[in-house]
Formats: sequence, C-alpha cells, structure tokens
Amino acid sequence: MFGNTLLKRGKMLILLAAVLCSALMFSADNSIAATKKTPRLYMGYIFTTHHTPLMVAAMKGEAFKESGAYFKEMVPKQKYELISKDGKSLAVINLIVSKSGSETTTLFAQERLDFGLASSTAFMSGIDKGTKMKILCPLHVDGMSMVFPQGSKIKGWNDVKALIENSKKPVRIGYHSPTSAPRIAFEGALHNAGYKISQNANDADADILLVDLKSTSNLIPALVSNQVDCWVGPAPHPVVSEHKHVGHIGLNSRELPPAGQWEDFPCCVMGASEKVTASNPEVVQGITDLMAHACAWANEHKVETAKISGNWIGVPVEAVKKSTIVYSANPTEKWLKGEGMFLNMLQSMKKLKGSLKSADLTAATPTLFDFRFIKKTLNEN
Repeated sequence: MFGNTLLKRGKMLILLAAVLCSALMFSADNSIAATKKTPRLYMGYIFTTHHTPLMVAAMKGEAFKESGAYFKEMVPKQKYELISKDGKSLAVINLIVSKSGSETTTLFAQERLDFGLASSTAFMSGIDKGTKMKILCPLHVDGMSMVFPQGSKIKGWNDVKALIENSKKPVRIGYHSPTSAPRIAFEGALHNAGYKISQNANDADADILLVDLKSTSNLIPALVSNQVDCWVGPAPHPVVSEHKHVGHIGLNSRELPPAGQWEDFPCCVMGASEKVTASNPEVVQGITDLMAHACAWANEHKVETAKISGNWIGVPVEAVKKSTIVYSANPTEKWLKGEGMFLNMLQSMKKLKGSLKSADLTAATPTLFDFRFIKKTLNEN
C-alpha cells in the first residue's frame, strides 16, 4: 500500500511537471511571437559631441516621453526599446559606433544600418554613389576647428593664410574621414582661396598636403608626433586637445573666408535608409520626434548635457562645457543654404561623380532629403 501511494505521488509529480513544462513552452512561444512583431533596427553614431542628442535621449529615457517617443534602456549604450508616449513598443534600436561618416555610409550601403548620424557631406557622397538613404533632419551647426600644436601663436584666418604662403614646403593638414564636414568645409574654403591642395606627399608644388588620419582617435597623437602641422576635426577633439595642453585652436569654421558665410554652418545630420522609411514610418516618426526634443533640451541644459556626453564618450566634462555647438533639428532656409554650399564645394572639388555630379540644390533636394517626418514634428510642436 505504501508503495502504491509513492507510485501515485510519482505519477502526479510527473503530470504536474508536464503541465508546467507545457505552460512554460506556451508562454515562451507567445513571447517569441510577440517579439517578432517588434522590428529590430540599427542606428549608427560616432563618438563626438556632434551626436550628443542621441546620448541625451538614451540617458534621459522616459523623461522625454512627451516628445512622442522615448528610449527604454535594455543594454546601456547598446540597446534601447523605442516606446511611444501611449506605451506602444515601436522598435528595438541597437546602437552601432562608427569611426567616421564614411564608415557610416558604407554600413548603409551594406544594409547594416537603418538610421545613422553623420556629416551631411558623408550622406551626400554616399547618396551620389547610389546608396538608398535620405537625410531626415539636421542635428546641429558649428563645432569644427583647425588645431595646431600647443604653443602655436596662430589665431584667425590671416595667421593661417600667412603660414601657408610663407611656408617653404606644403603645410600638412590632417583629417579623420574623407567625407567629414570638417575636411570638406576647410578644404573647400582653402580651395576657393586659390591654394593648391594635394594628397600626394611627393607634390612639392602643393601649398597644402592633406593627410588621412583614419580616425578621430588619431588626431591628437598625430599632432604630438609631428605627423601633421595641424588638423581639422569635430568637437570635442579641439577643446580636449587644449584641455590636455597638447593643442591650440587656431581657427574655427565660422572664421573661414569669406567673412560671415560660415557662421551657423551645417555639419551633422540624421539619416535613414529608404527601406526603413517605407516599411516602418511610425518608428521613423518616433525617432525624429525624440531627436528634435533632445536637440532642444541639450541647448537649454548645457551643464547636464556636457556631463552626459563627456561621460558617455569618455572625455573631460570641463572641456565639453566649452562647446559652442548649437543643436537643432530644424532645416531652416539658412541651414539649407549651407547644404547648398557643401554640395557646390563637393562638385567643384570633383568629389561627386554620380547622380549629384552637376545637380544644384533645388534639383538635388528630392534625392537628398526626406523632411516629411521633421515637418510633422515641428508642426505638432
């Protein structure tokens, strides 16, 4: 009898285990089915304060709920759930760090990115080559500088001009990416000023030798090792070089000739693949709403913004506080005029060979931009 009781109990335990297992499998299946409905998307950005709005949005989380959507942290600095203000899960956004805008547009071409933050010149170059992507909105203006070694007395355009014209050999100017806004802006201004620019180290007749340093991480080492005479780069690297007492900002982009033309000049933008704008417009709208809100918040809370971006990137917060960047997602007429200048410069330097080779900004606008989402954002706010 005792044996029969044990046998019955054993059967009951087995039956209970089977029921629990089935329940867990059913629950897991339901969970998998639910997660399959939520798109997994990829967003590229670069370790620069030009892309601070993304970092701010990630760190502030639900505090930005009223923008229309917010990020819920899944894995710090890597994975976030995009949630609408009414609680709907819109997408899982995986953040991918790129070395440069050129690498970002290459990832778009390989269909490995759905969204990306990079210079508008990088997007122009990629779109010209046939990559199916569009610029959705600006991120900021300014934030580009020419940096010389610590102790340099060069300050302003006239000093840079004198250096170039009095040098017995080409002035070596470093840059971090072939399609970066700092390179195109400074090279374009120097080109328009009449200087001969080369990337051939054996070209003794050149006024300027451009040196590809491959990454922003190589900017300061190249200056310290005397690999270059100066470099052009995005924030925060110029102020960080001064903070570390290894560099000196000799020229800001707004000081380039002709005077006044480069003030509040465009640089980085947010773009997306044409595939994601067509297949997931609700997600694109949510991301656009969130980034526009983050831009406005960053301008209004400069100290906290500096702490967020400085700690995220791993650079001195005190250096980031000196930033003069103005964040904005609004494609104003002045911003568009700057984009037209970028397009003209790329064309005059023969850097565009495809669909944008000879198009003016009006003709190029449908190819370059998709402002549907930011217009809706701005109209609703």
